[in-house]
Amino acid sequence: MVCLECENLSLGYGAHTVAKNISFTLNTGDYLCIVGENGAGKSTLVKTLLGLQKPLGGKIRAGEGFSLNSIGYLPQQTMVQKDFPATVQEVVRSGLLSRKGFFSFYTEKDRRRAAQVMEELGITALAKKSYRELSGGQQQRVLLARALCASENMLLLDEPVAGLDPVVTEELYSLIKKLNENGMTIIMVTHDIQAAIKYASHILYVGSEPLFNSRDVFLHSSPGKRFSFGTVVQEEIHD
Repeated sequence: MVCLECENLSLGYGAHTVAKNISFTLNTGDYLCIVGENGAGKSTLVKTLLGLQKPLGGKIRAGEGFSLNSIGYLPQQTMVQKDFPATVQEVVRSGLLSRKGFFSFYTEKDRRRAAQVMEELGITALAKKSYRELSGGQQQRVLLARALCASENMLLLDEPVAGLDPVVTEELYSLIKKLNENGMTIIMVTHDIQAAIKYASHILYVGSEPLFNSRDVFLHSSPGKRFSFGTVVQEEIHD
């Protein structure tokens, strides 16, 4: 079932276009990785999908039973966010506010949902700890839990493993993959091409000539070859 469709999007600010001719369709349960060079328009696409800015042209359509307002978002962290003075439980529950409005109270159902998500991501024991005192990997799990509270069907992740060590990176990728296997649609902006090859069902290249296709087809395209995947491609294709 189609959950999100973008047709001939042009992206930018005012009269300045940073990307154009972007088209893709996502079905429920797809895992899309968005790749491209710095400055190609990936961050602008993220803002557009989240409704933070309007496209300069083209259309974005949500599938039946799906709303663009229900996307769970895990942003790149800033130093200010890493030092946020709140408990883990408070940060996770704040993900529910996108559904409720900022002047609503948490219901018992809300508390159960947040507790369930924290249990799924293995952070229940951290509930009363200060977010600012956690390791980078723990903070990302907390933010992932927050995003899950905001959405039950789609996550948009912007460079989710930036700054994490290899072990923690693989743990987070495994968590995201498990969520995808359980039916969550994933959109991940990444510079980690090896991760895109390993986990994505589809890849969107944002550049002078945007291209969207299944992972295997993309790898044999001109943009795919330009990324110089080398032996990684051969290993994955023959798995």
